[in-house]
Amino acid sequence: MPDQRDAPHTRRRRYPGRNPRTFHEKYKELDPERYRSDVQKVLASGRTPAGTHRPIMVDEVLRCLQPRPGEVAVDCTLGGGGHAQAILERLQPGGRLIGVDVDAVELARTEARLRAAGFGPGTFAARHSNFAALPQVLAAEGLQAADVILADLGVSSMQIDNPDRGFTWKEPGPLDMRMNPARGEPAAHLLARMNEETLASLLVENADEPHARLIARLVKQQPLDTTHALERTVRTGLSTAFPQLTKSEIKMSVRRTFQALRIAVNDEFPVLDALLRALPHCLAPGGRVAILTFHSGEDRRVKKAFQAGHRGGVYSDVAREVIRSTKEETFANRRASAAKLRWAVRAT
Repeated sequence: MPDQRDAPHTRRRRYPGRNPRTFHEKYKELDPERYRSDVQKVLASGRTPAGTHRPIMVDEVLRCLQPRPGEVAVDCTLGGGGHAQAILERLQPGGRLIGVDVDAVELARTEARLRAAGFGPGTFAARHSNFAALPQVLAAEGLQAADVILADLGVSSMQIDNPDRGFTWKEPGPLDMRMNPARGEPAAHLLARMNEETLASLLVENADEPHARLIARLVKQQPLDTTHALERTVRTGLSTAFPQLTKSEIKMSVRRTFQALRIAVNDEFPVLDALLRALPHCLAPGGRVAILTFHSGEDRRVKKAFQAGHRGGVYSDVAREVIRSTKEETFANRRASAAKLRWAVRAT
């Protein structure tokens, strides 16, 4: 084993001012085990520490899913593993959970965390896959169906916060947005080949953007390769064309533009539709499914699929109303404010 005394000492990179501003400078938040008290201060302020994920509506999800000892569960969007760990604890003794995620980078980290928490291969399996392939994932595990299925459709904080992934405009980064960086087409490439009319339609369909035509025209005027370039183009273009818009309204249009592109880059709607079609065949009789959505396009699809399944006798019961996070959770975790939870029970 190498002598650690021989390792060269490296100083952390200095940053201007009293507090770090960029993602990579937040060394304390990125090392929560070492700086627990500092991370607790961030949590207490209602913010999510950089590079970490706080599972949303855990109690509500558990009430909908009612995981029981000995059952089989699937977390279709493993993410940081917060929901999965809560479900795993209620499946014991004798139960197991299959965690699925398209992001190989975060999947490996979460698998290591859950292994360290005591969930061995007989209890927990991690699978790198898109949840549209849920039937194949179950078959690979020697299963025909599961008792509990969860899908949290939100982008994880680990992805949003890291500028290298291209999901955020808060720091400069490549205009990428791929959940699986090893596959697919980055957002910059998608924008380059898409014409103005198609882009405008995409902004409406994926994000209900009211200024879709103007934004599409602005974006197509020049090649855009970075998140800052896209944000600046939308922000300055809207403020010039509509000086009456507030900063908050312009920020929402920027947010919707990024959302619409992310959905397109990752084929999120077709993938969700595939999951909704597969669910009745992947749930055991009496099995429960819960889906967390974060914008109207997703929620409409889930609501209609569950209602159609209920009318057709596939589901014995479905959520009559959407479930939202509590005021306390929304205050403590601002990212919970957009979450909508719906559930269904497979007919016996």
